[in-house]
Amino acid sequence: MNAHFDENHTPTLTAISSSDGSTIINVNADPATHILQVADNSTGSDLGPTSAKFDENRVPVLMAVSSADGVTPVAVYADSSGNLLVKST
Repeated sequence: MNAHFDENHTPTLTAISSSDGSTIINVNADPATHILQVADNSTGSDLGPTSAKFDENRVPVLMAVSSADGVTPVAVYADSSGNLLVKST
């Protein structure tokens, strides 16, 4: 799946599928509220890469820094519906 672009050529967010750790998924937001759709307190996996995957247009997936060491890049997961997986406490 590829990121989409606005009129200024800014790409939309993409993430890695939590089901296989490799499929690129578009991240969804509610068009009325502009709030990201999330799956709260979801269980992730250790399937994802530590380097950014790129779609066919060379747009990288969403990456974050590891909460364990503050250095290691970590791909951000989304479920098959495009909901970002988050853990809130």
